Amino acid sequence: MSKHTAHAHGAGHAAHDHGTGQAQGAGHDHGTGRALSAGHAHGHAHDTDDFDWGVMGTMLEQEAELSLPQYEAAARWIAGLPAAPQVRRVLDIGSGPGVITCLLAGVFPEAEVVAVDGTPALLERTRARAERNGLAGRVRTVRADLPRDLGTLDQADLIWAGNTLHHLGDQRGALAGFAALLRPGGTVALAEGGLTARYLPRDIGIGRPGLETRLEAIREDWFEDMRASLPDTRRETEDWRGLFAAVGLEPQGARSFLLDLPAPLGGVALDRAVADFTRRREVLTDLLTDEDVATLDRLLDPADPAGLRRRQDVFTLSVRTVHVARRARS
Repeated sequence: MSKHTAHAHGAGHAAHDHGTGQAQGAGHDHGTGRALSAGHAHGHAHDTDDFDWGVMGTMLEQEAELSLPQYEAAARWIAGLPAAPQVRRVLDIGSGPGVITCLLAGVFPEAEVVAVDGTPALLERTRARAERNGLAGRVRTVRADLPRDLGTLDQADLIWAGNTLHHLGDQRGALAGFAALLRPGGTVALAEGGLTARYLPRDIGIGRPGLETRLEAIREDWFEDMRASLPDTRRETEDWRGLFAAVGLEPQGARSFLLDLPAPLGGVALDRAVADFTRRREVLTDLLTDEDVATLDRLLDPADPAGLRRRQDVFTLSVRTVHVARRARS
């Protein structure tokens, strides 16, 4: 997989959640991307032979599990929208290891939920998670490369795409493909945008203050390069209401969901923060000043008193935004 293809249900193209392990994470997050975050483009046709999916799958699962409160709040908001039709079938597009797939099966207990992804190892994790959670009878998996295989999927009442659309070159065309898969009255939910995860105060006592702000600016340039390299890429103004309307869908609104884990972090949350800074160090090194590289090295040194593992001021604060539209009933 190229370094711009790994996303999991993550947070905004900041961390956009592919499945998040959505997906979905923190990296180009989004999550983010997976080069920056971890597994960015599940469900897209990319070379994944150079990824250790045993390690990556675990990372994506941890990212998605930490963000479950955000995703559950988003799913319950969608389920409670006025005049929402009964959901009998859900497509989780770019499902990653299936954390969000299984969440959706819980929120929509009458529905068959289909995890759609391009990586067999992640689909196997989805099946195993569904089995552990007693959902094997309602969760199934489909291997599909997007956007090529969109037309092979059957219709659904809800399409969830967690930080997936921005990994497709022609976002408008892909969204039109989603619209064609909706049953009358059906809903599409896009987790796109939000705010990149932050972990540290502006001044951390070492290096030049504002490290994360600089890393975020560099990631934005990296993200643009990623978009430019996608097949059939075209620039779109990220006016999701306008794009919904352009493909014949009725916008239903947008909401943002906060993840606020206060300092000091421990356990999996701290592991995730360390993993995110490690990815940034690996991917962005050539774009950073020597001073910032040195600061990152100290943060990642478990023996350094100023390192992430020993600090008491490490937190997690991120926002995921979900945009919703509906197909007309007639």
